[in-house]
Amino acid sequence: MIPAAFDYVAPRTLPEAVAELVQRGQEAKVLAGGHSLIPLMKLRLSTPSFLVDIGRINNLNYIREEDGHIAIGALTTHHDIQLSELIRRKLPLLSSAASQIGDPQVRNRGTIGGAAAHADPFGDFPTCLLALEADFIIAGPREERTIPARDFFVDTFTSALEPNEILREIRLVTPPEGSKGTYLKFSRRSQDWAIVAVAAQVSLSGHEVKNVAIGLTGMGSTPLRARAVEQALRGKAGHDDEIRAAAEKAAEGTNPQQDLNGSPD
Repeated sequence: MIPAAFDYVAPRTLPEAVAELVQRGQEAKVLAGGHSLIPLMKLRLSTPSFLVDIGRINNLNYIREEDGHIAIGALTTHHDIQLSELIRRKLPLLSSAASQIGDPQVRNRGTIGGAAAHADPFGDFPTCLLALEADFIIAGPREERTIPARDFFVDTFTSALEPNEILREIRLVTPPEGSKGTYLKFSRRSQDWAIVAVAAQVSLSGHEVKNVAIGLTGMGSTPLRARAVEQALRGKAGHDDEIRAAAEKAAEGTNPQQDLNGSPD
């Protein structure tokens, strides 16, 4: 449980952090809250020779509403998201998920940007951000670029970030009035990793489902959208029988892997 030897730097600004990544190349890894990378390093499943610790960059921890969207800095902790009044009112899906991540120590150190960049298919925030159709604002050696969530999660532990890029901000369109969301998680123990989980975001117009987005955790090599379920619910009144019929389509397009928790079936 001891990581391999590595060098370390803690830049104070984002351009300094990007410059370090450019200089070090493939041998460097970005460290945010550390609750994804450090366990892998202790098991020697990841052995970077250089860490760029962005945890001391002051202007990457914020939650604010502006120009029709909610912006969340990459270093915003799970704890801050869980307790944010703005998130509770406008994006309860995120506060619901944050409350189920780890224990208080994890929630006080883990960051939403780190969780997203880690791209764990059993992670909670990646699925929520996919369902909420987030945009990821990326800082690199050239101009900033924006990657939509549907293109960000490439494979298990693989995102669309280049080795010399850092996730700076997550942007989500402010949902219209009448929108609700929640995150339901099935795990072996309270606060454990999900065996499977569902992120649901629904907008109603009167009694009709105007829009619905459903994300699935642990059902493939990346977080997935349950498109067949969404299509079955959209435009419906959301009666119990309609919900049950839509739920029967939840496994369509998924590819869960066999593991210690059970078979794909």
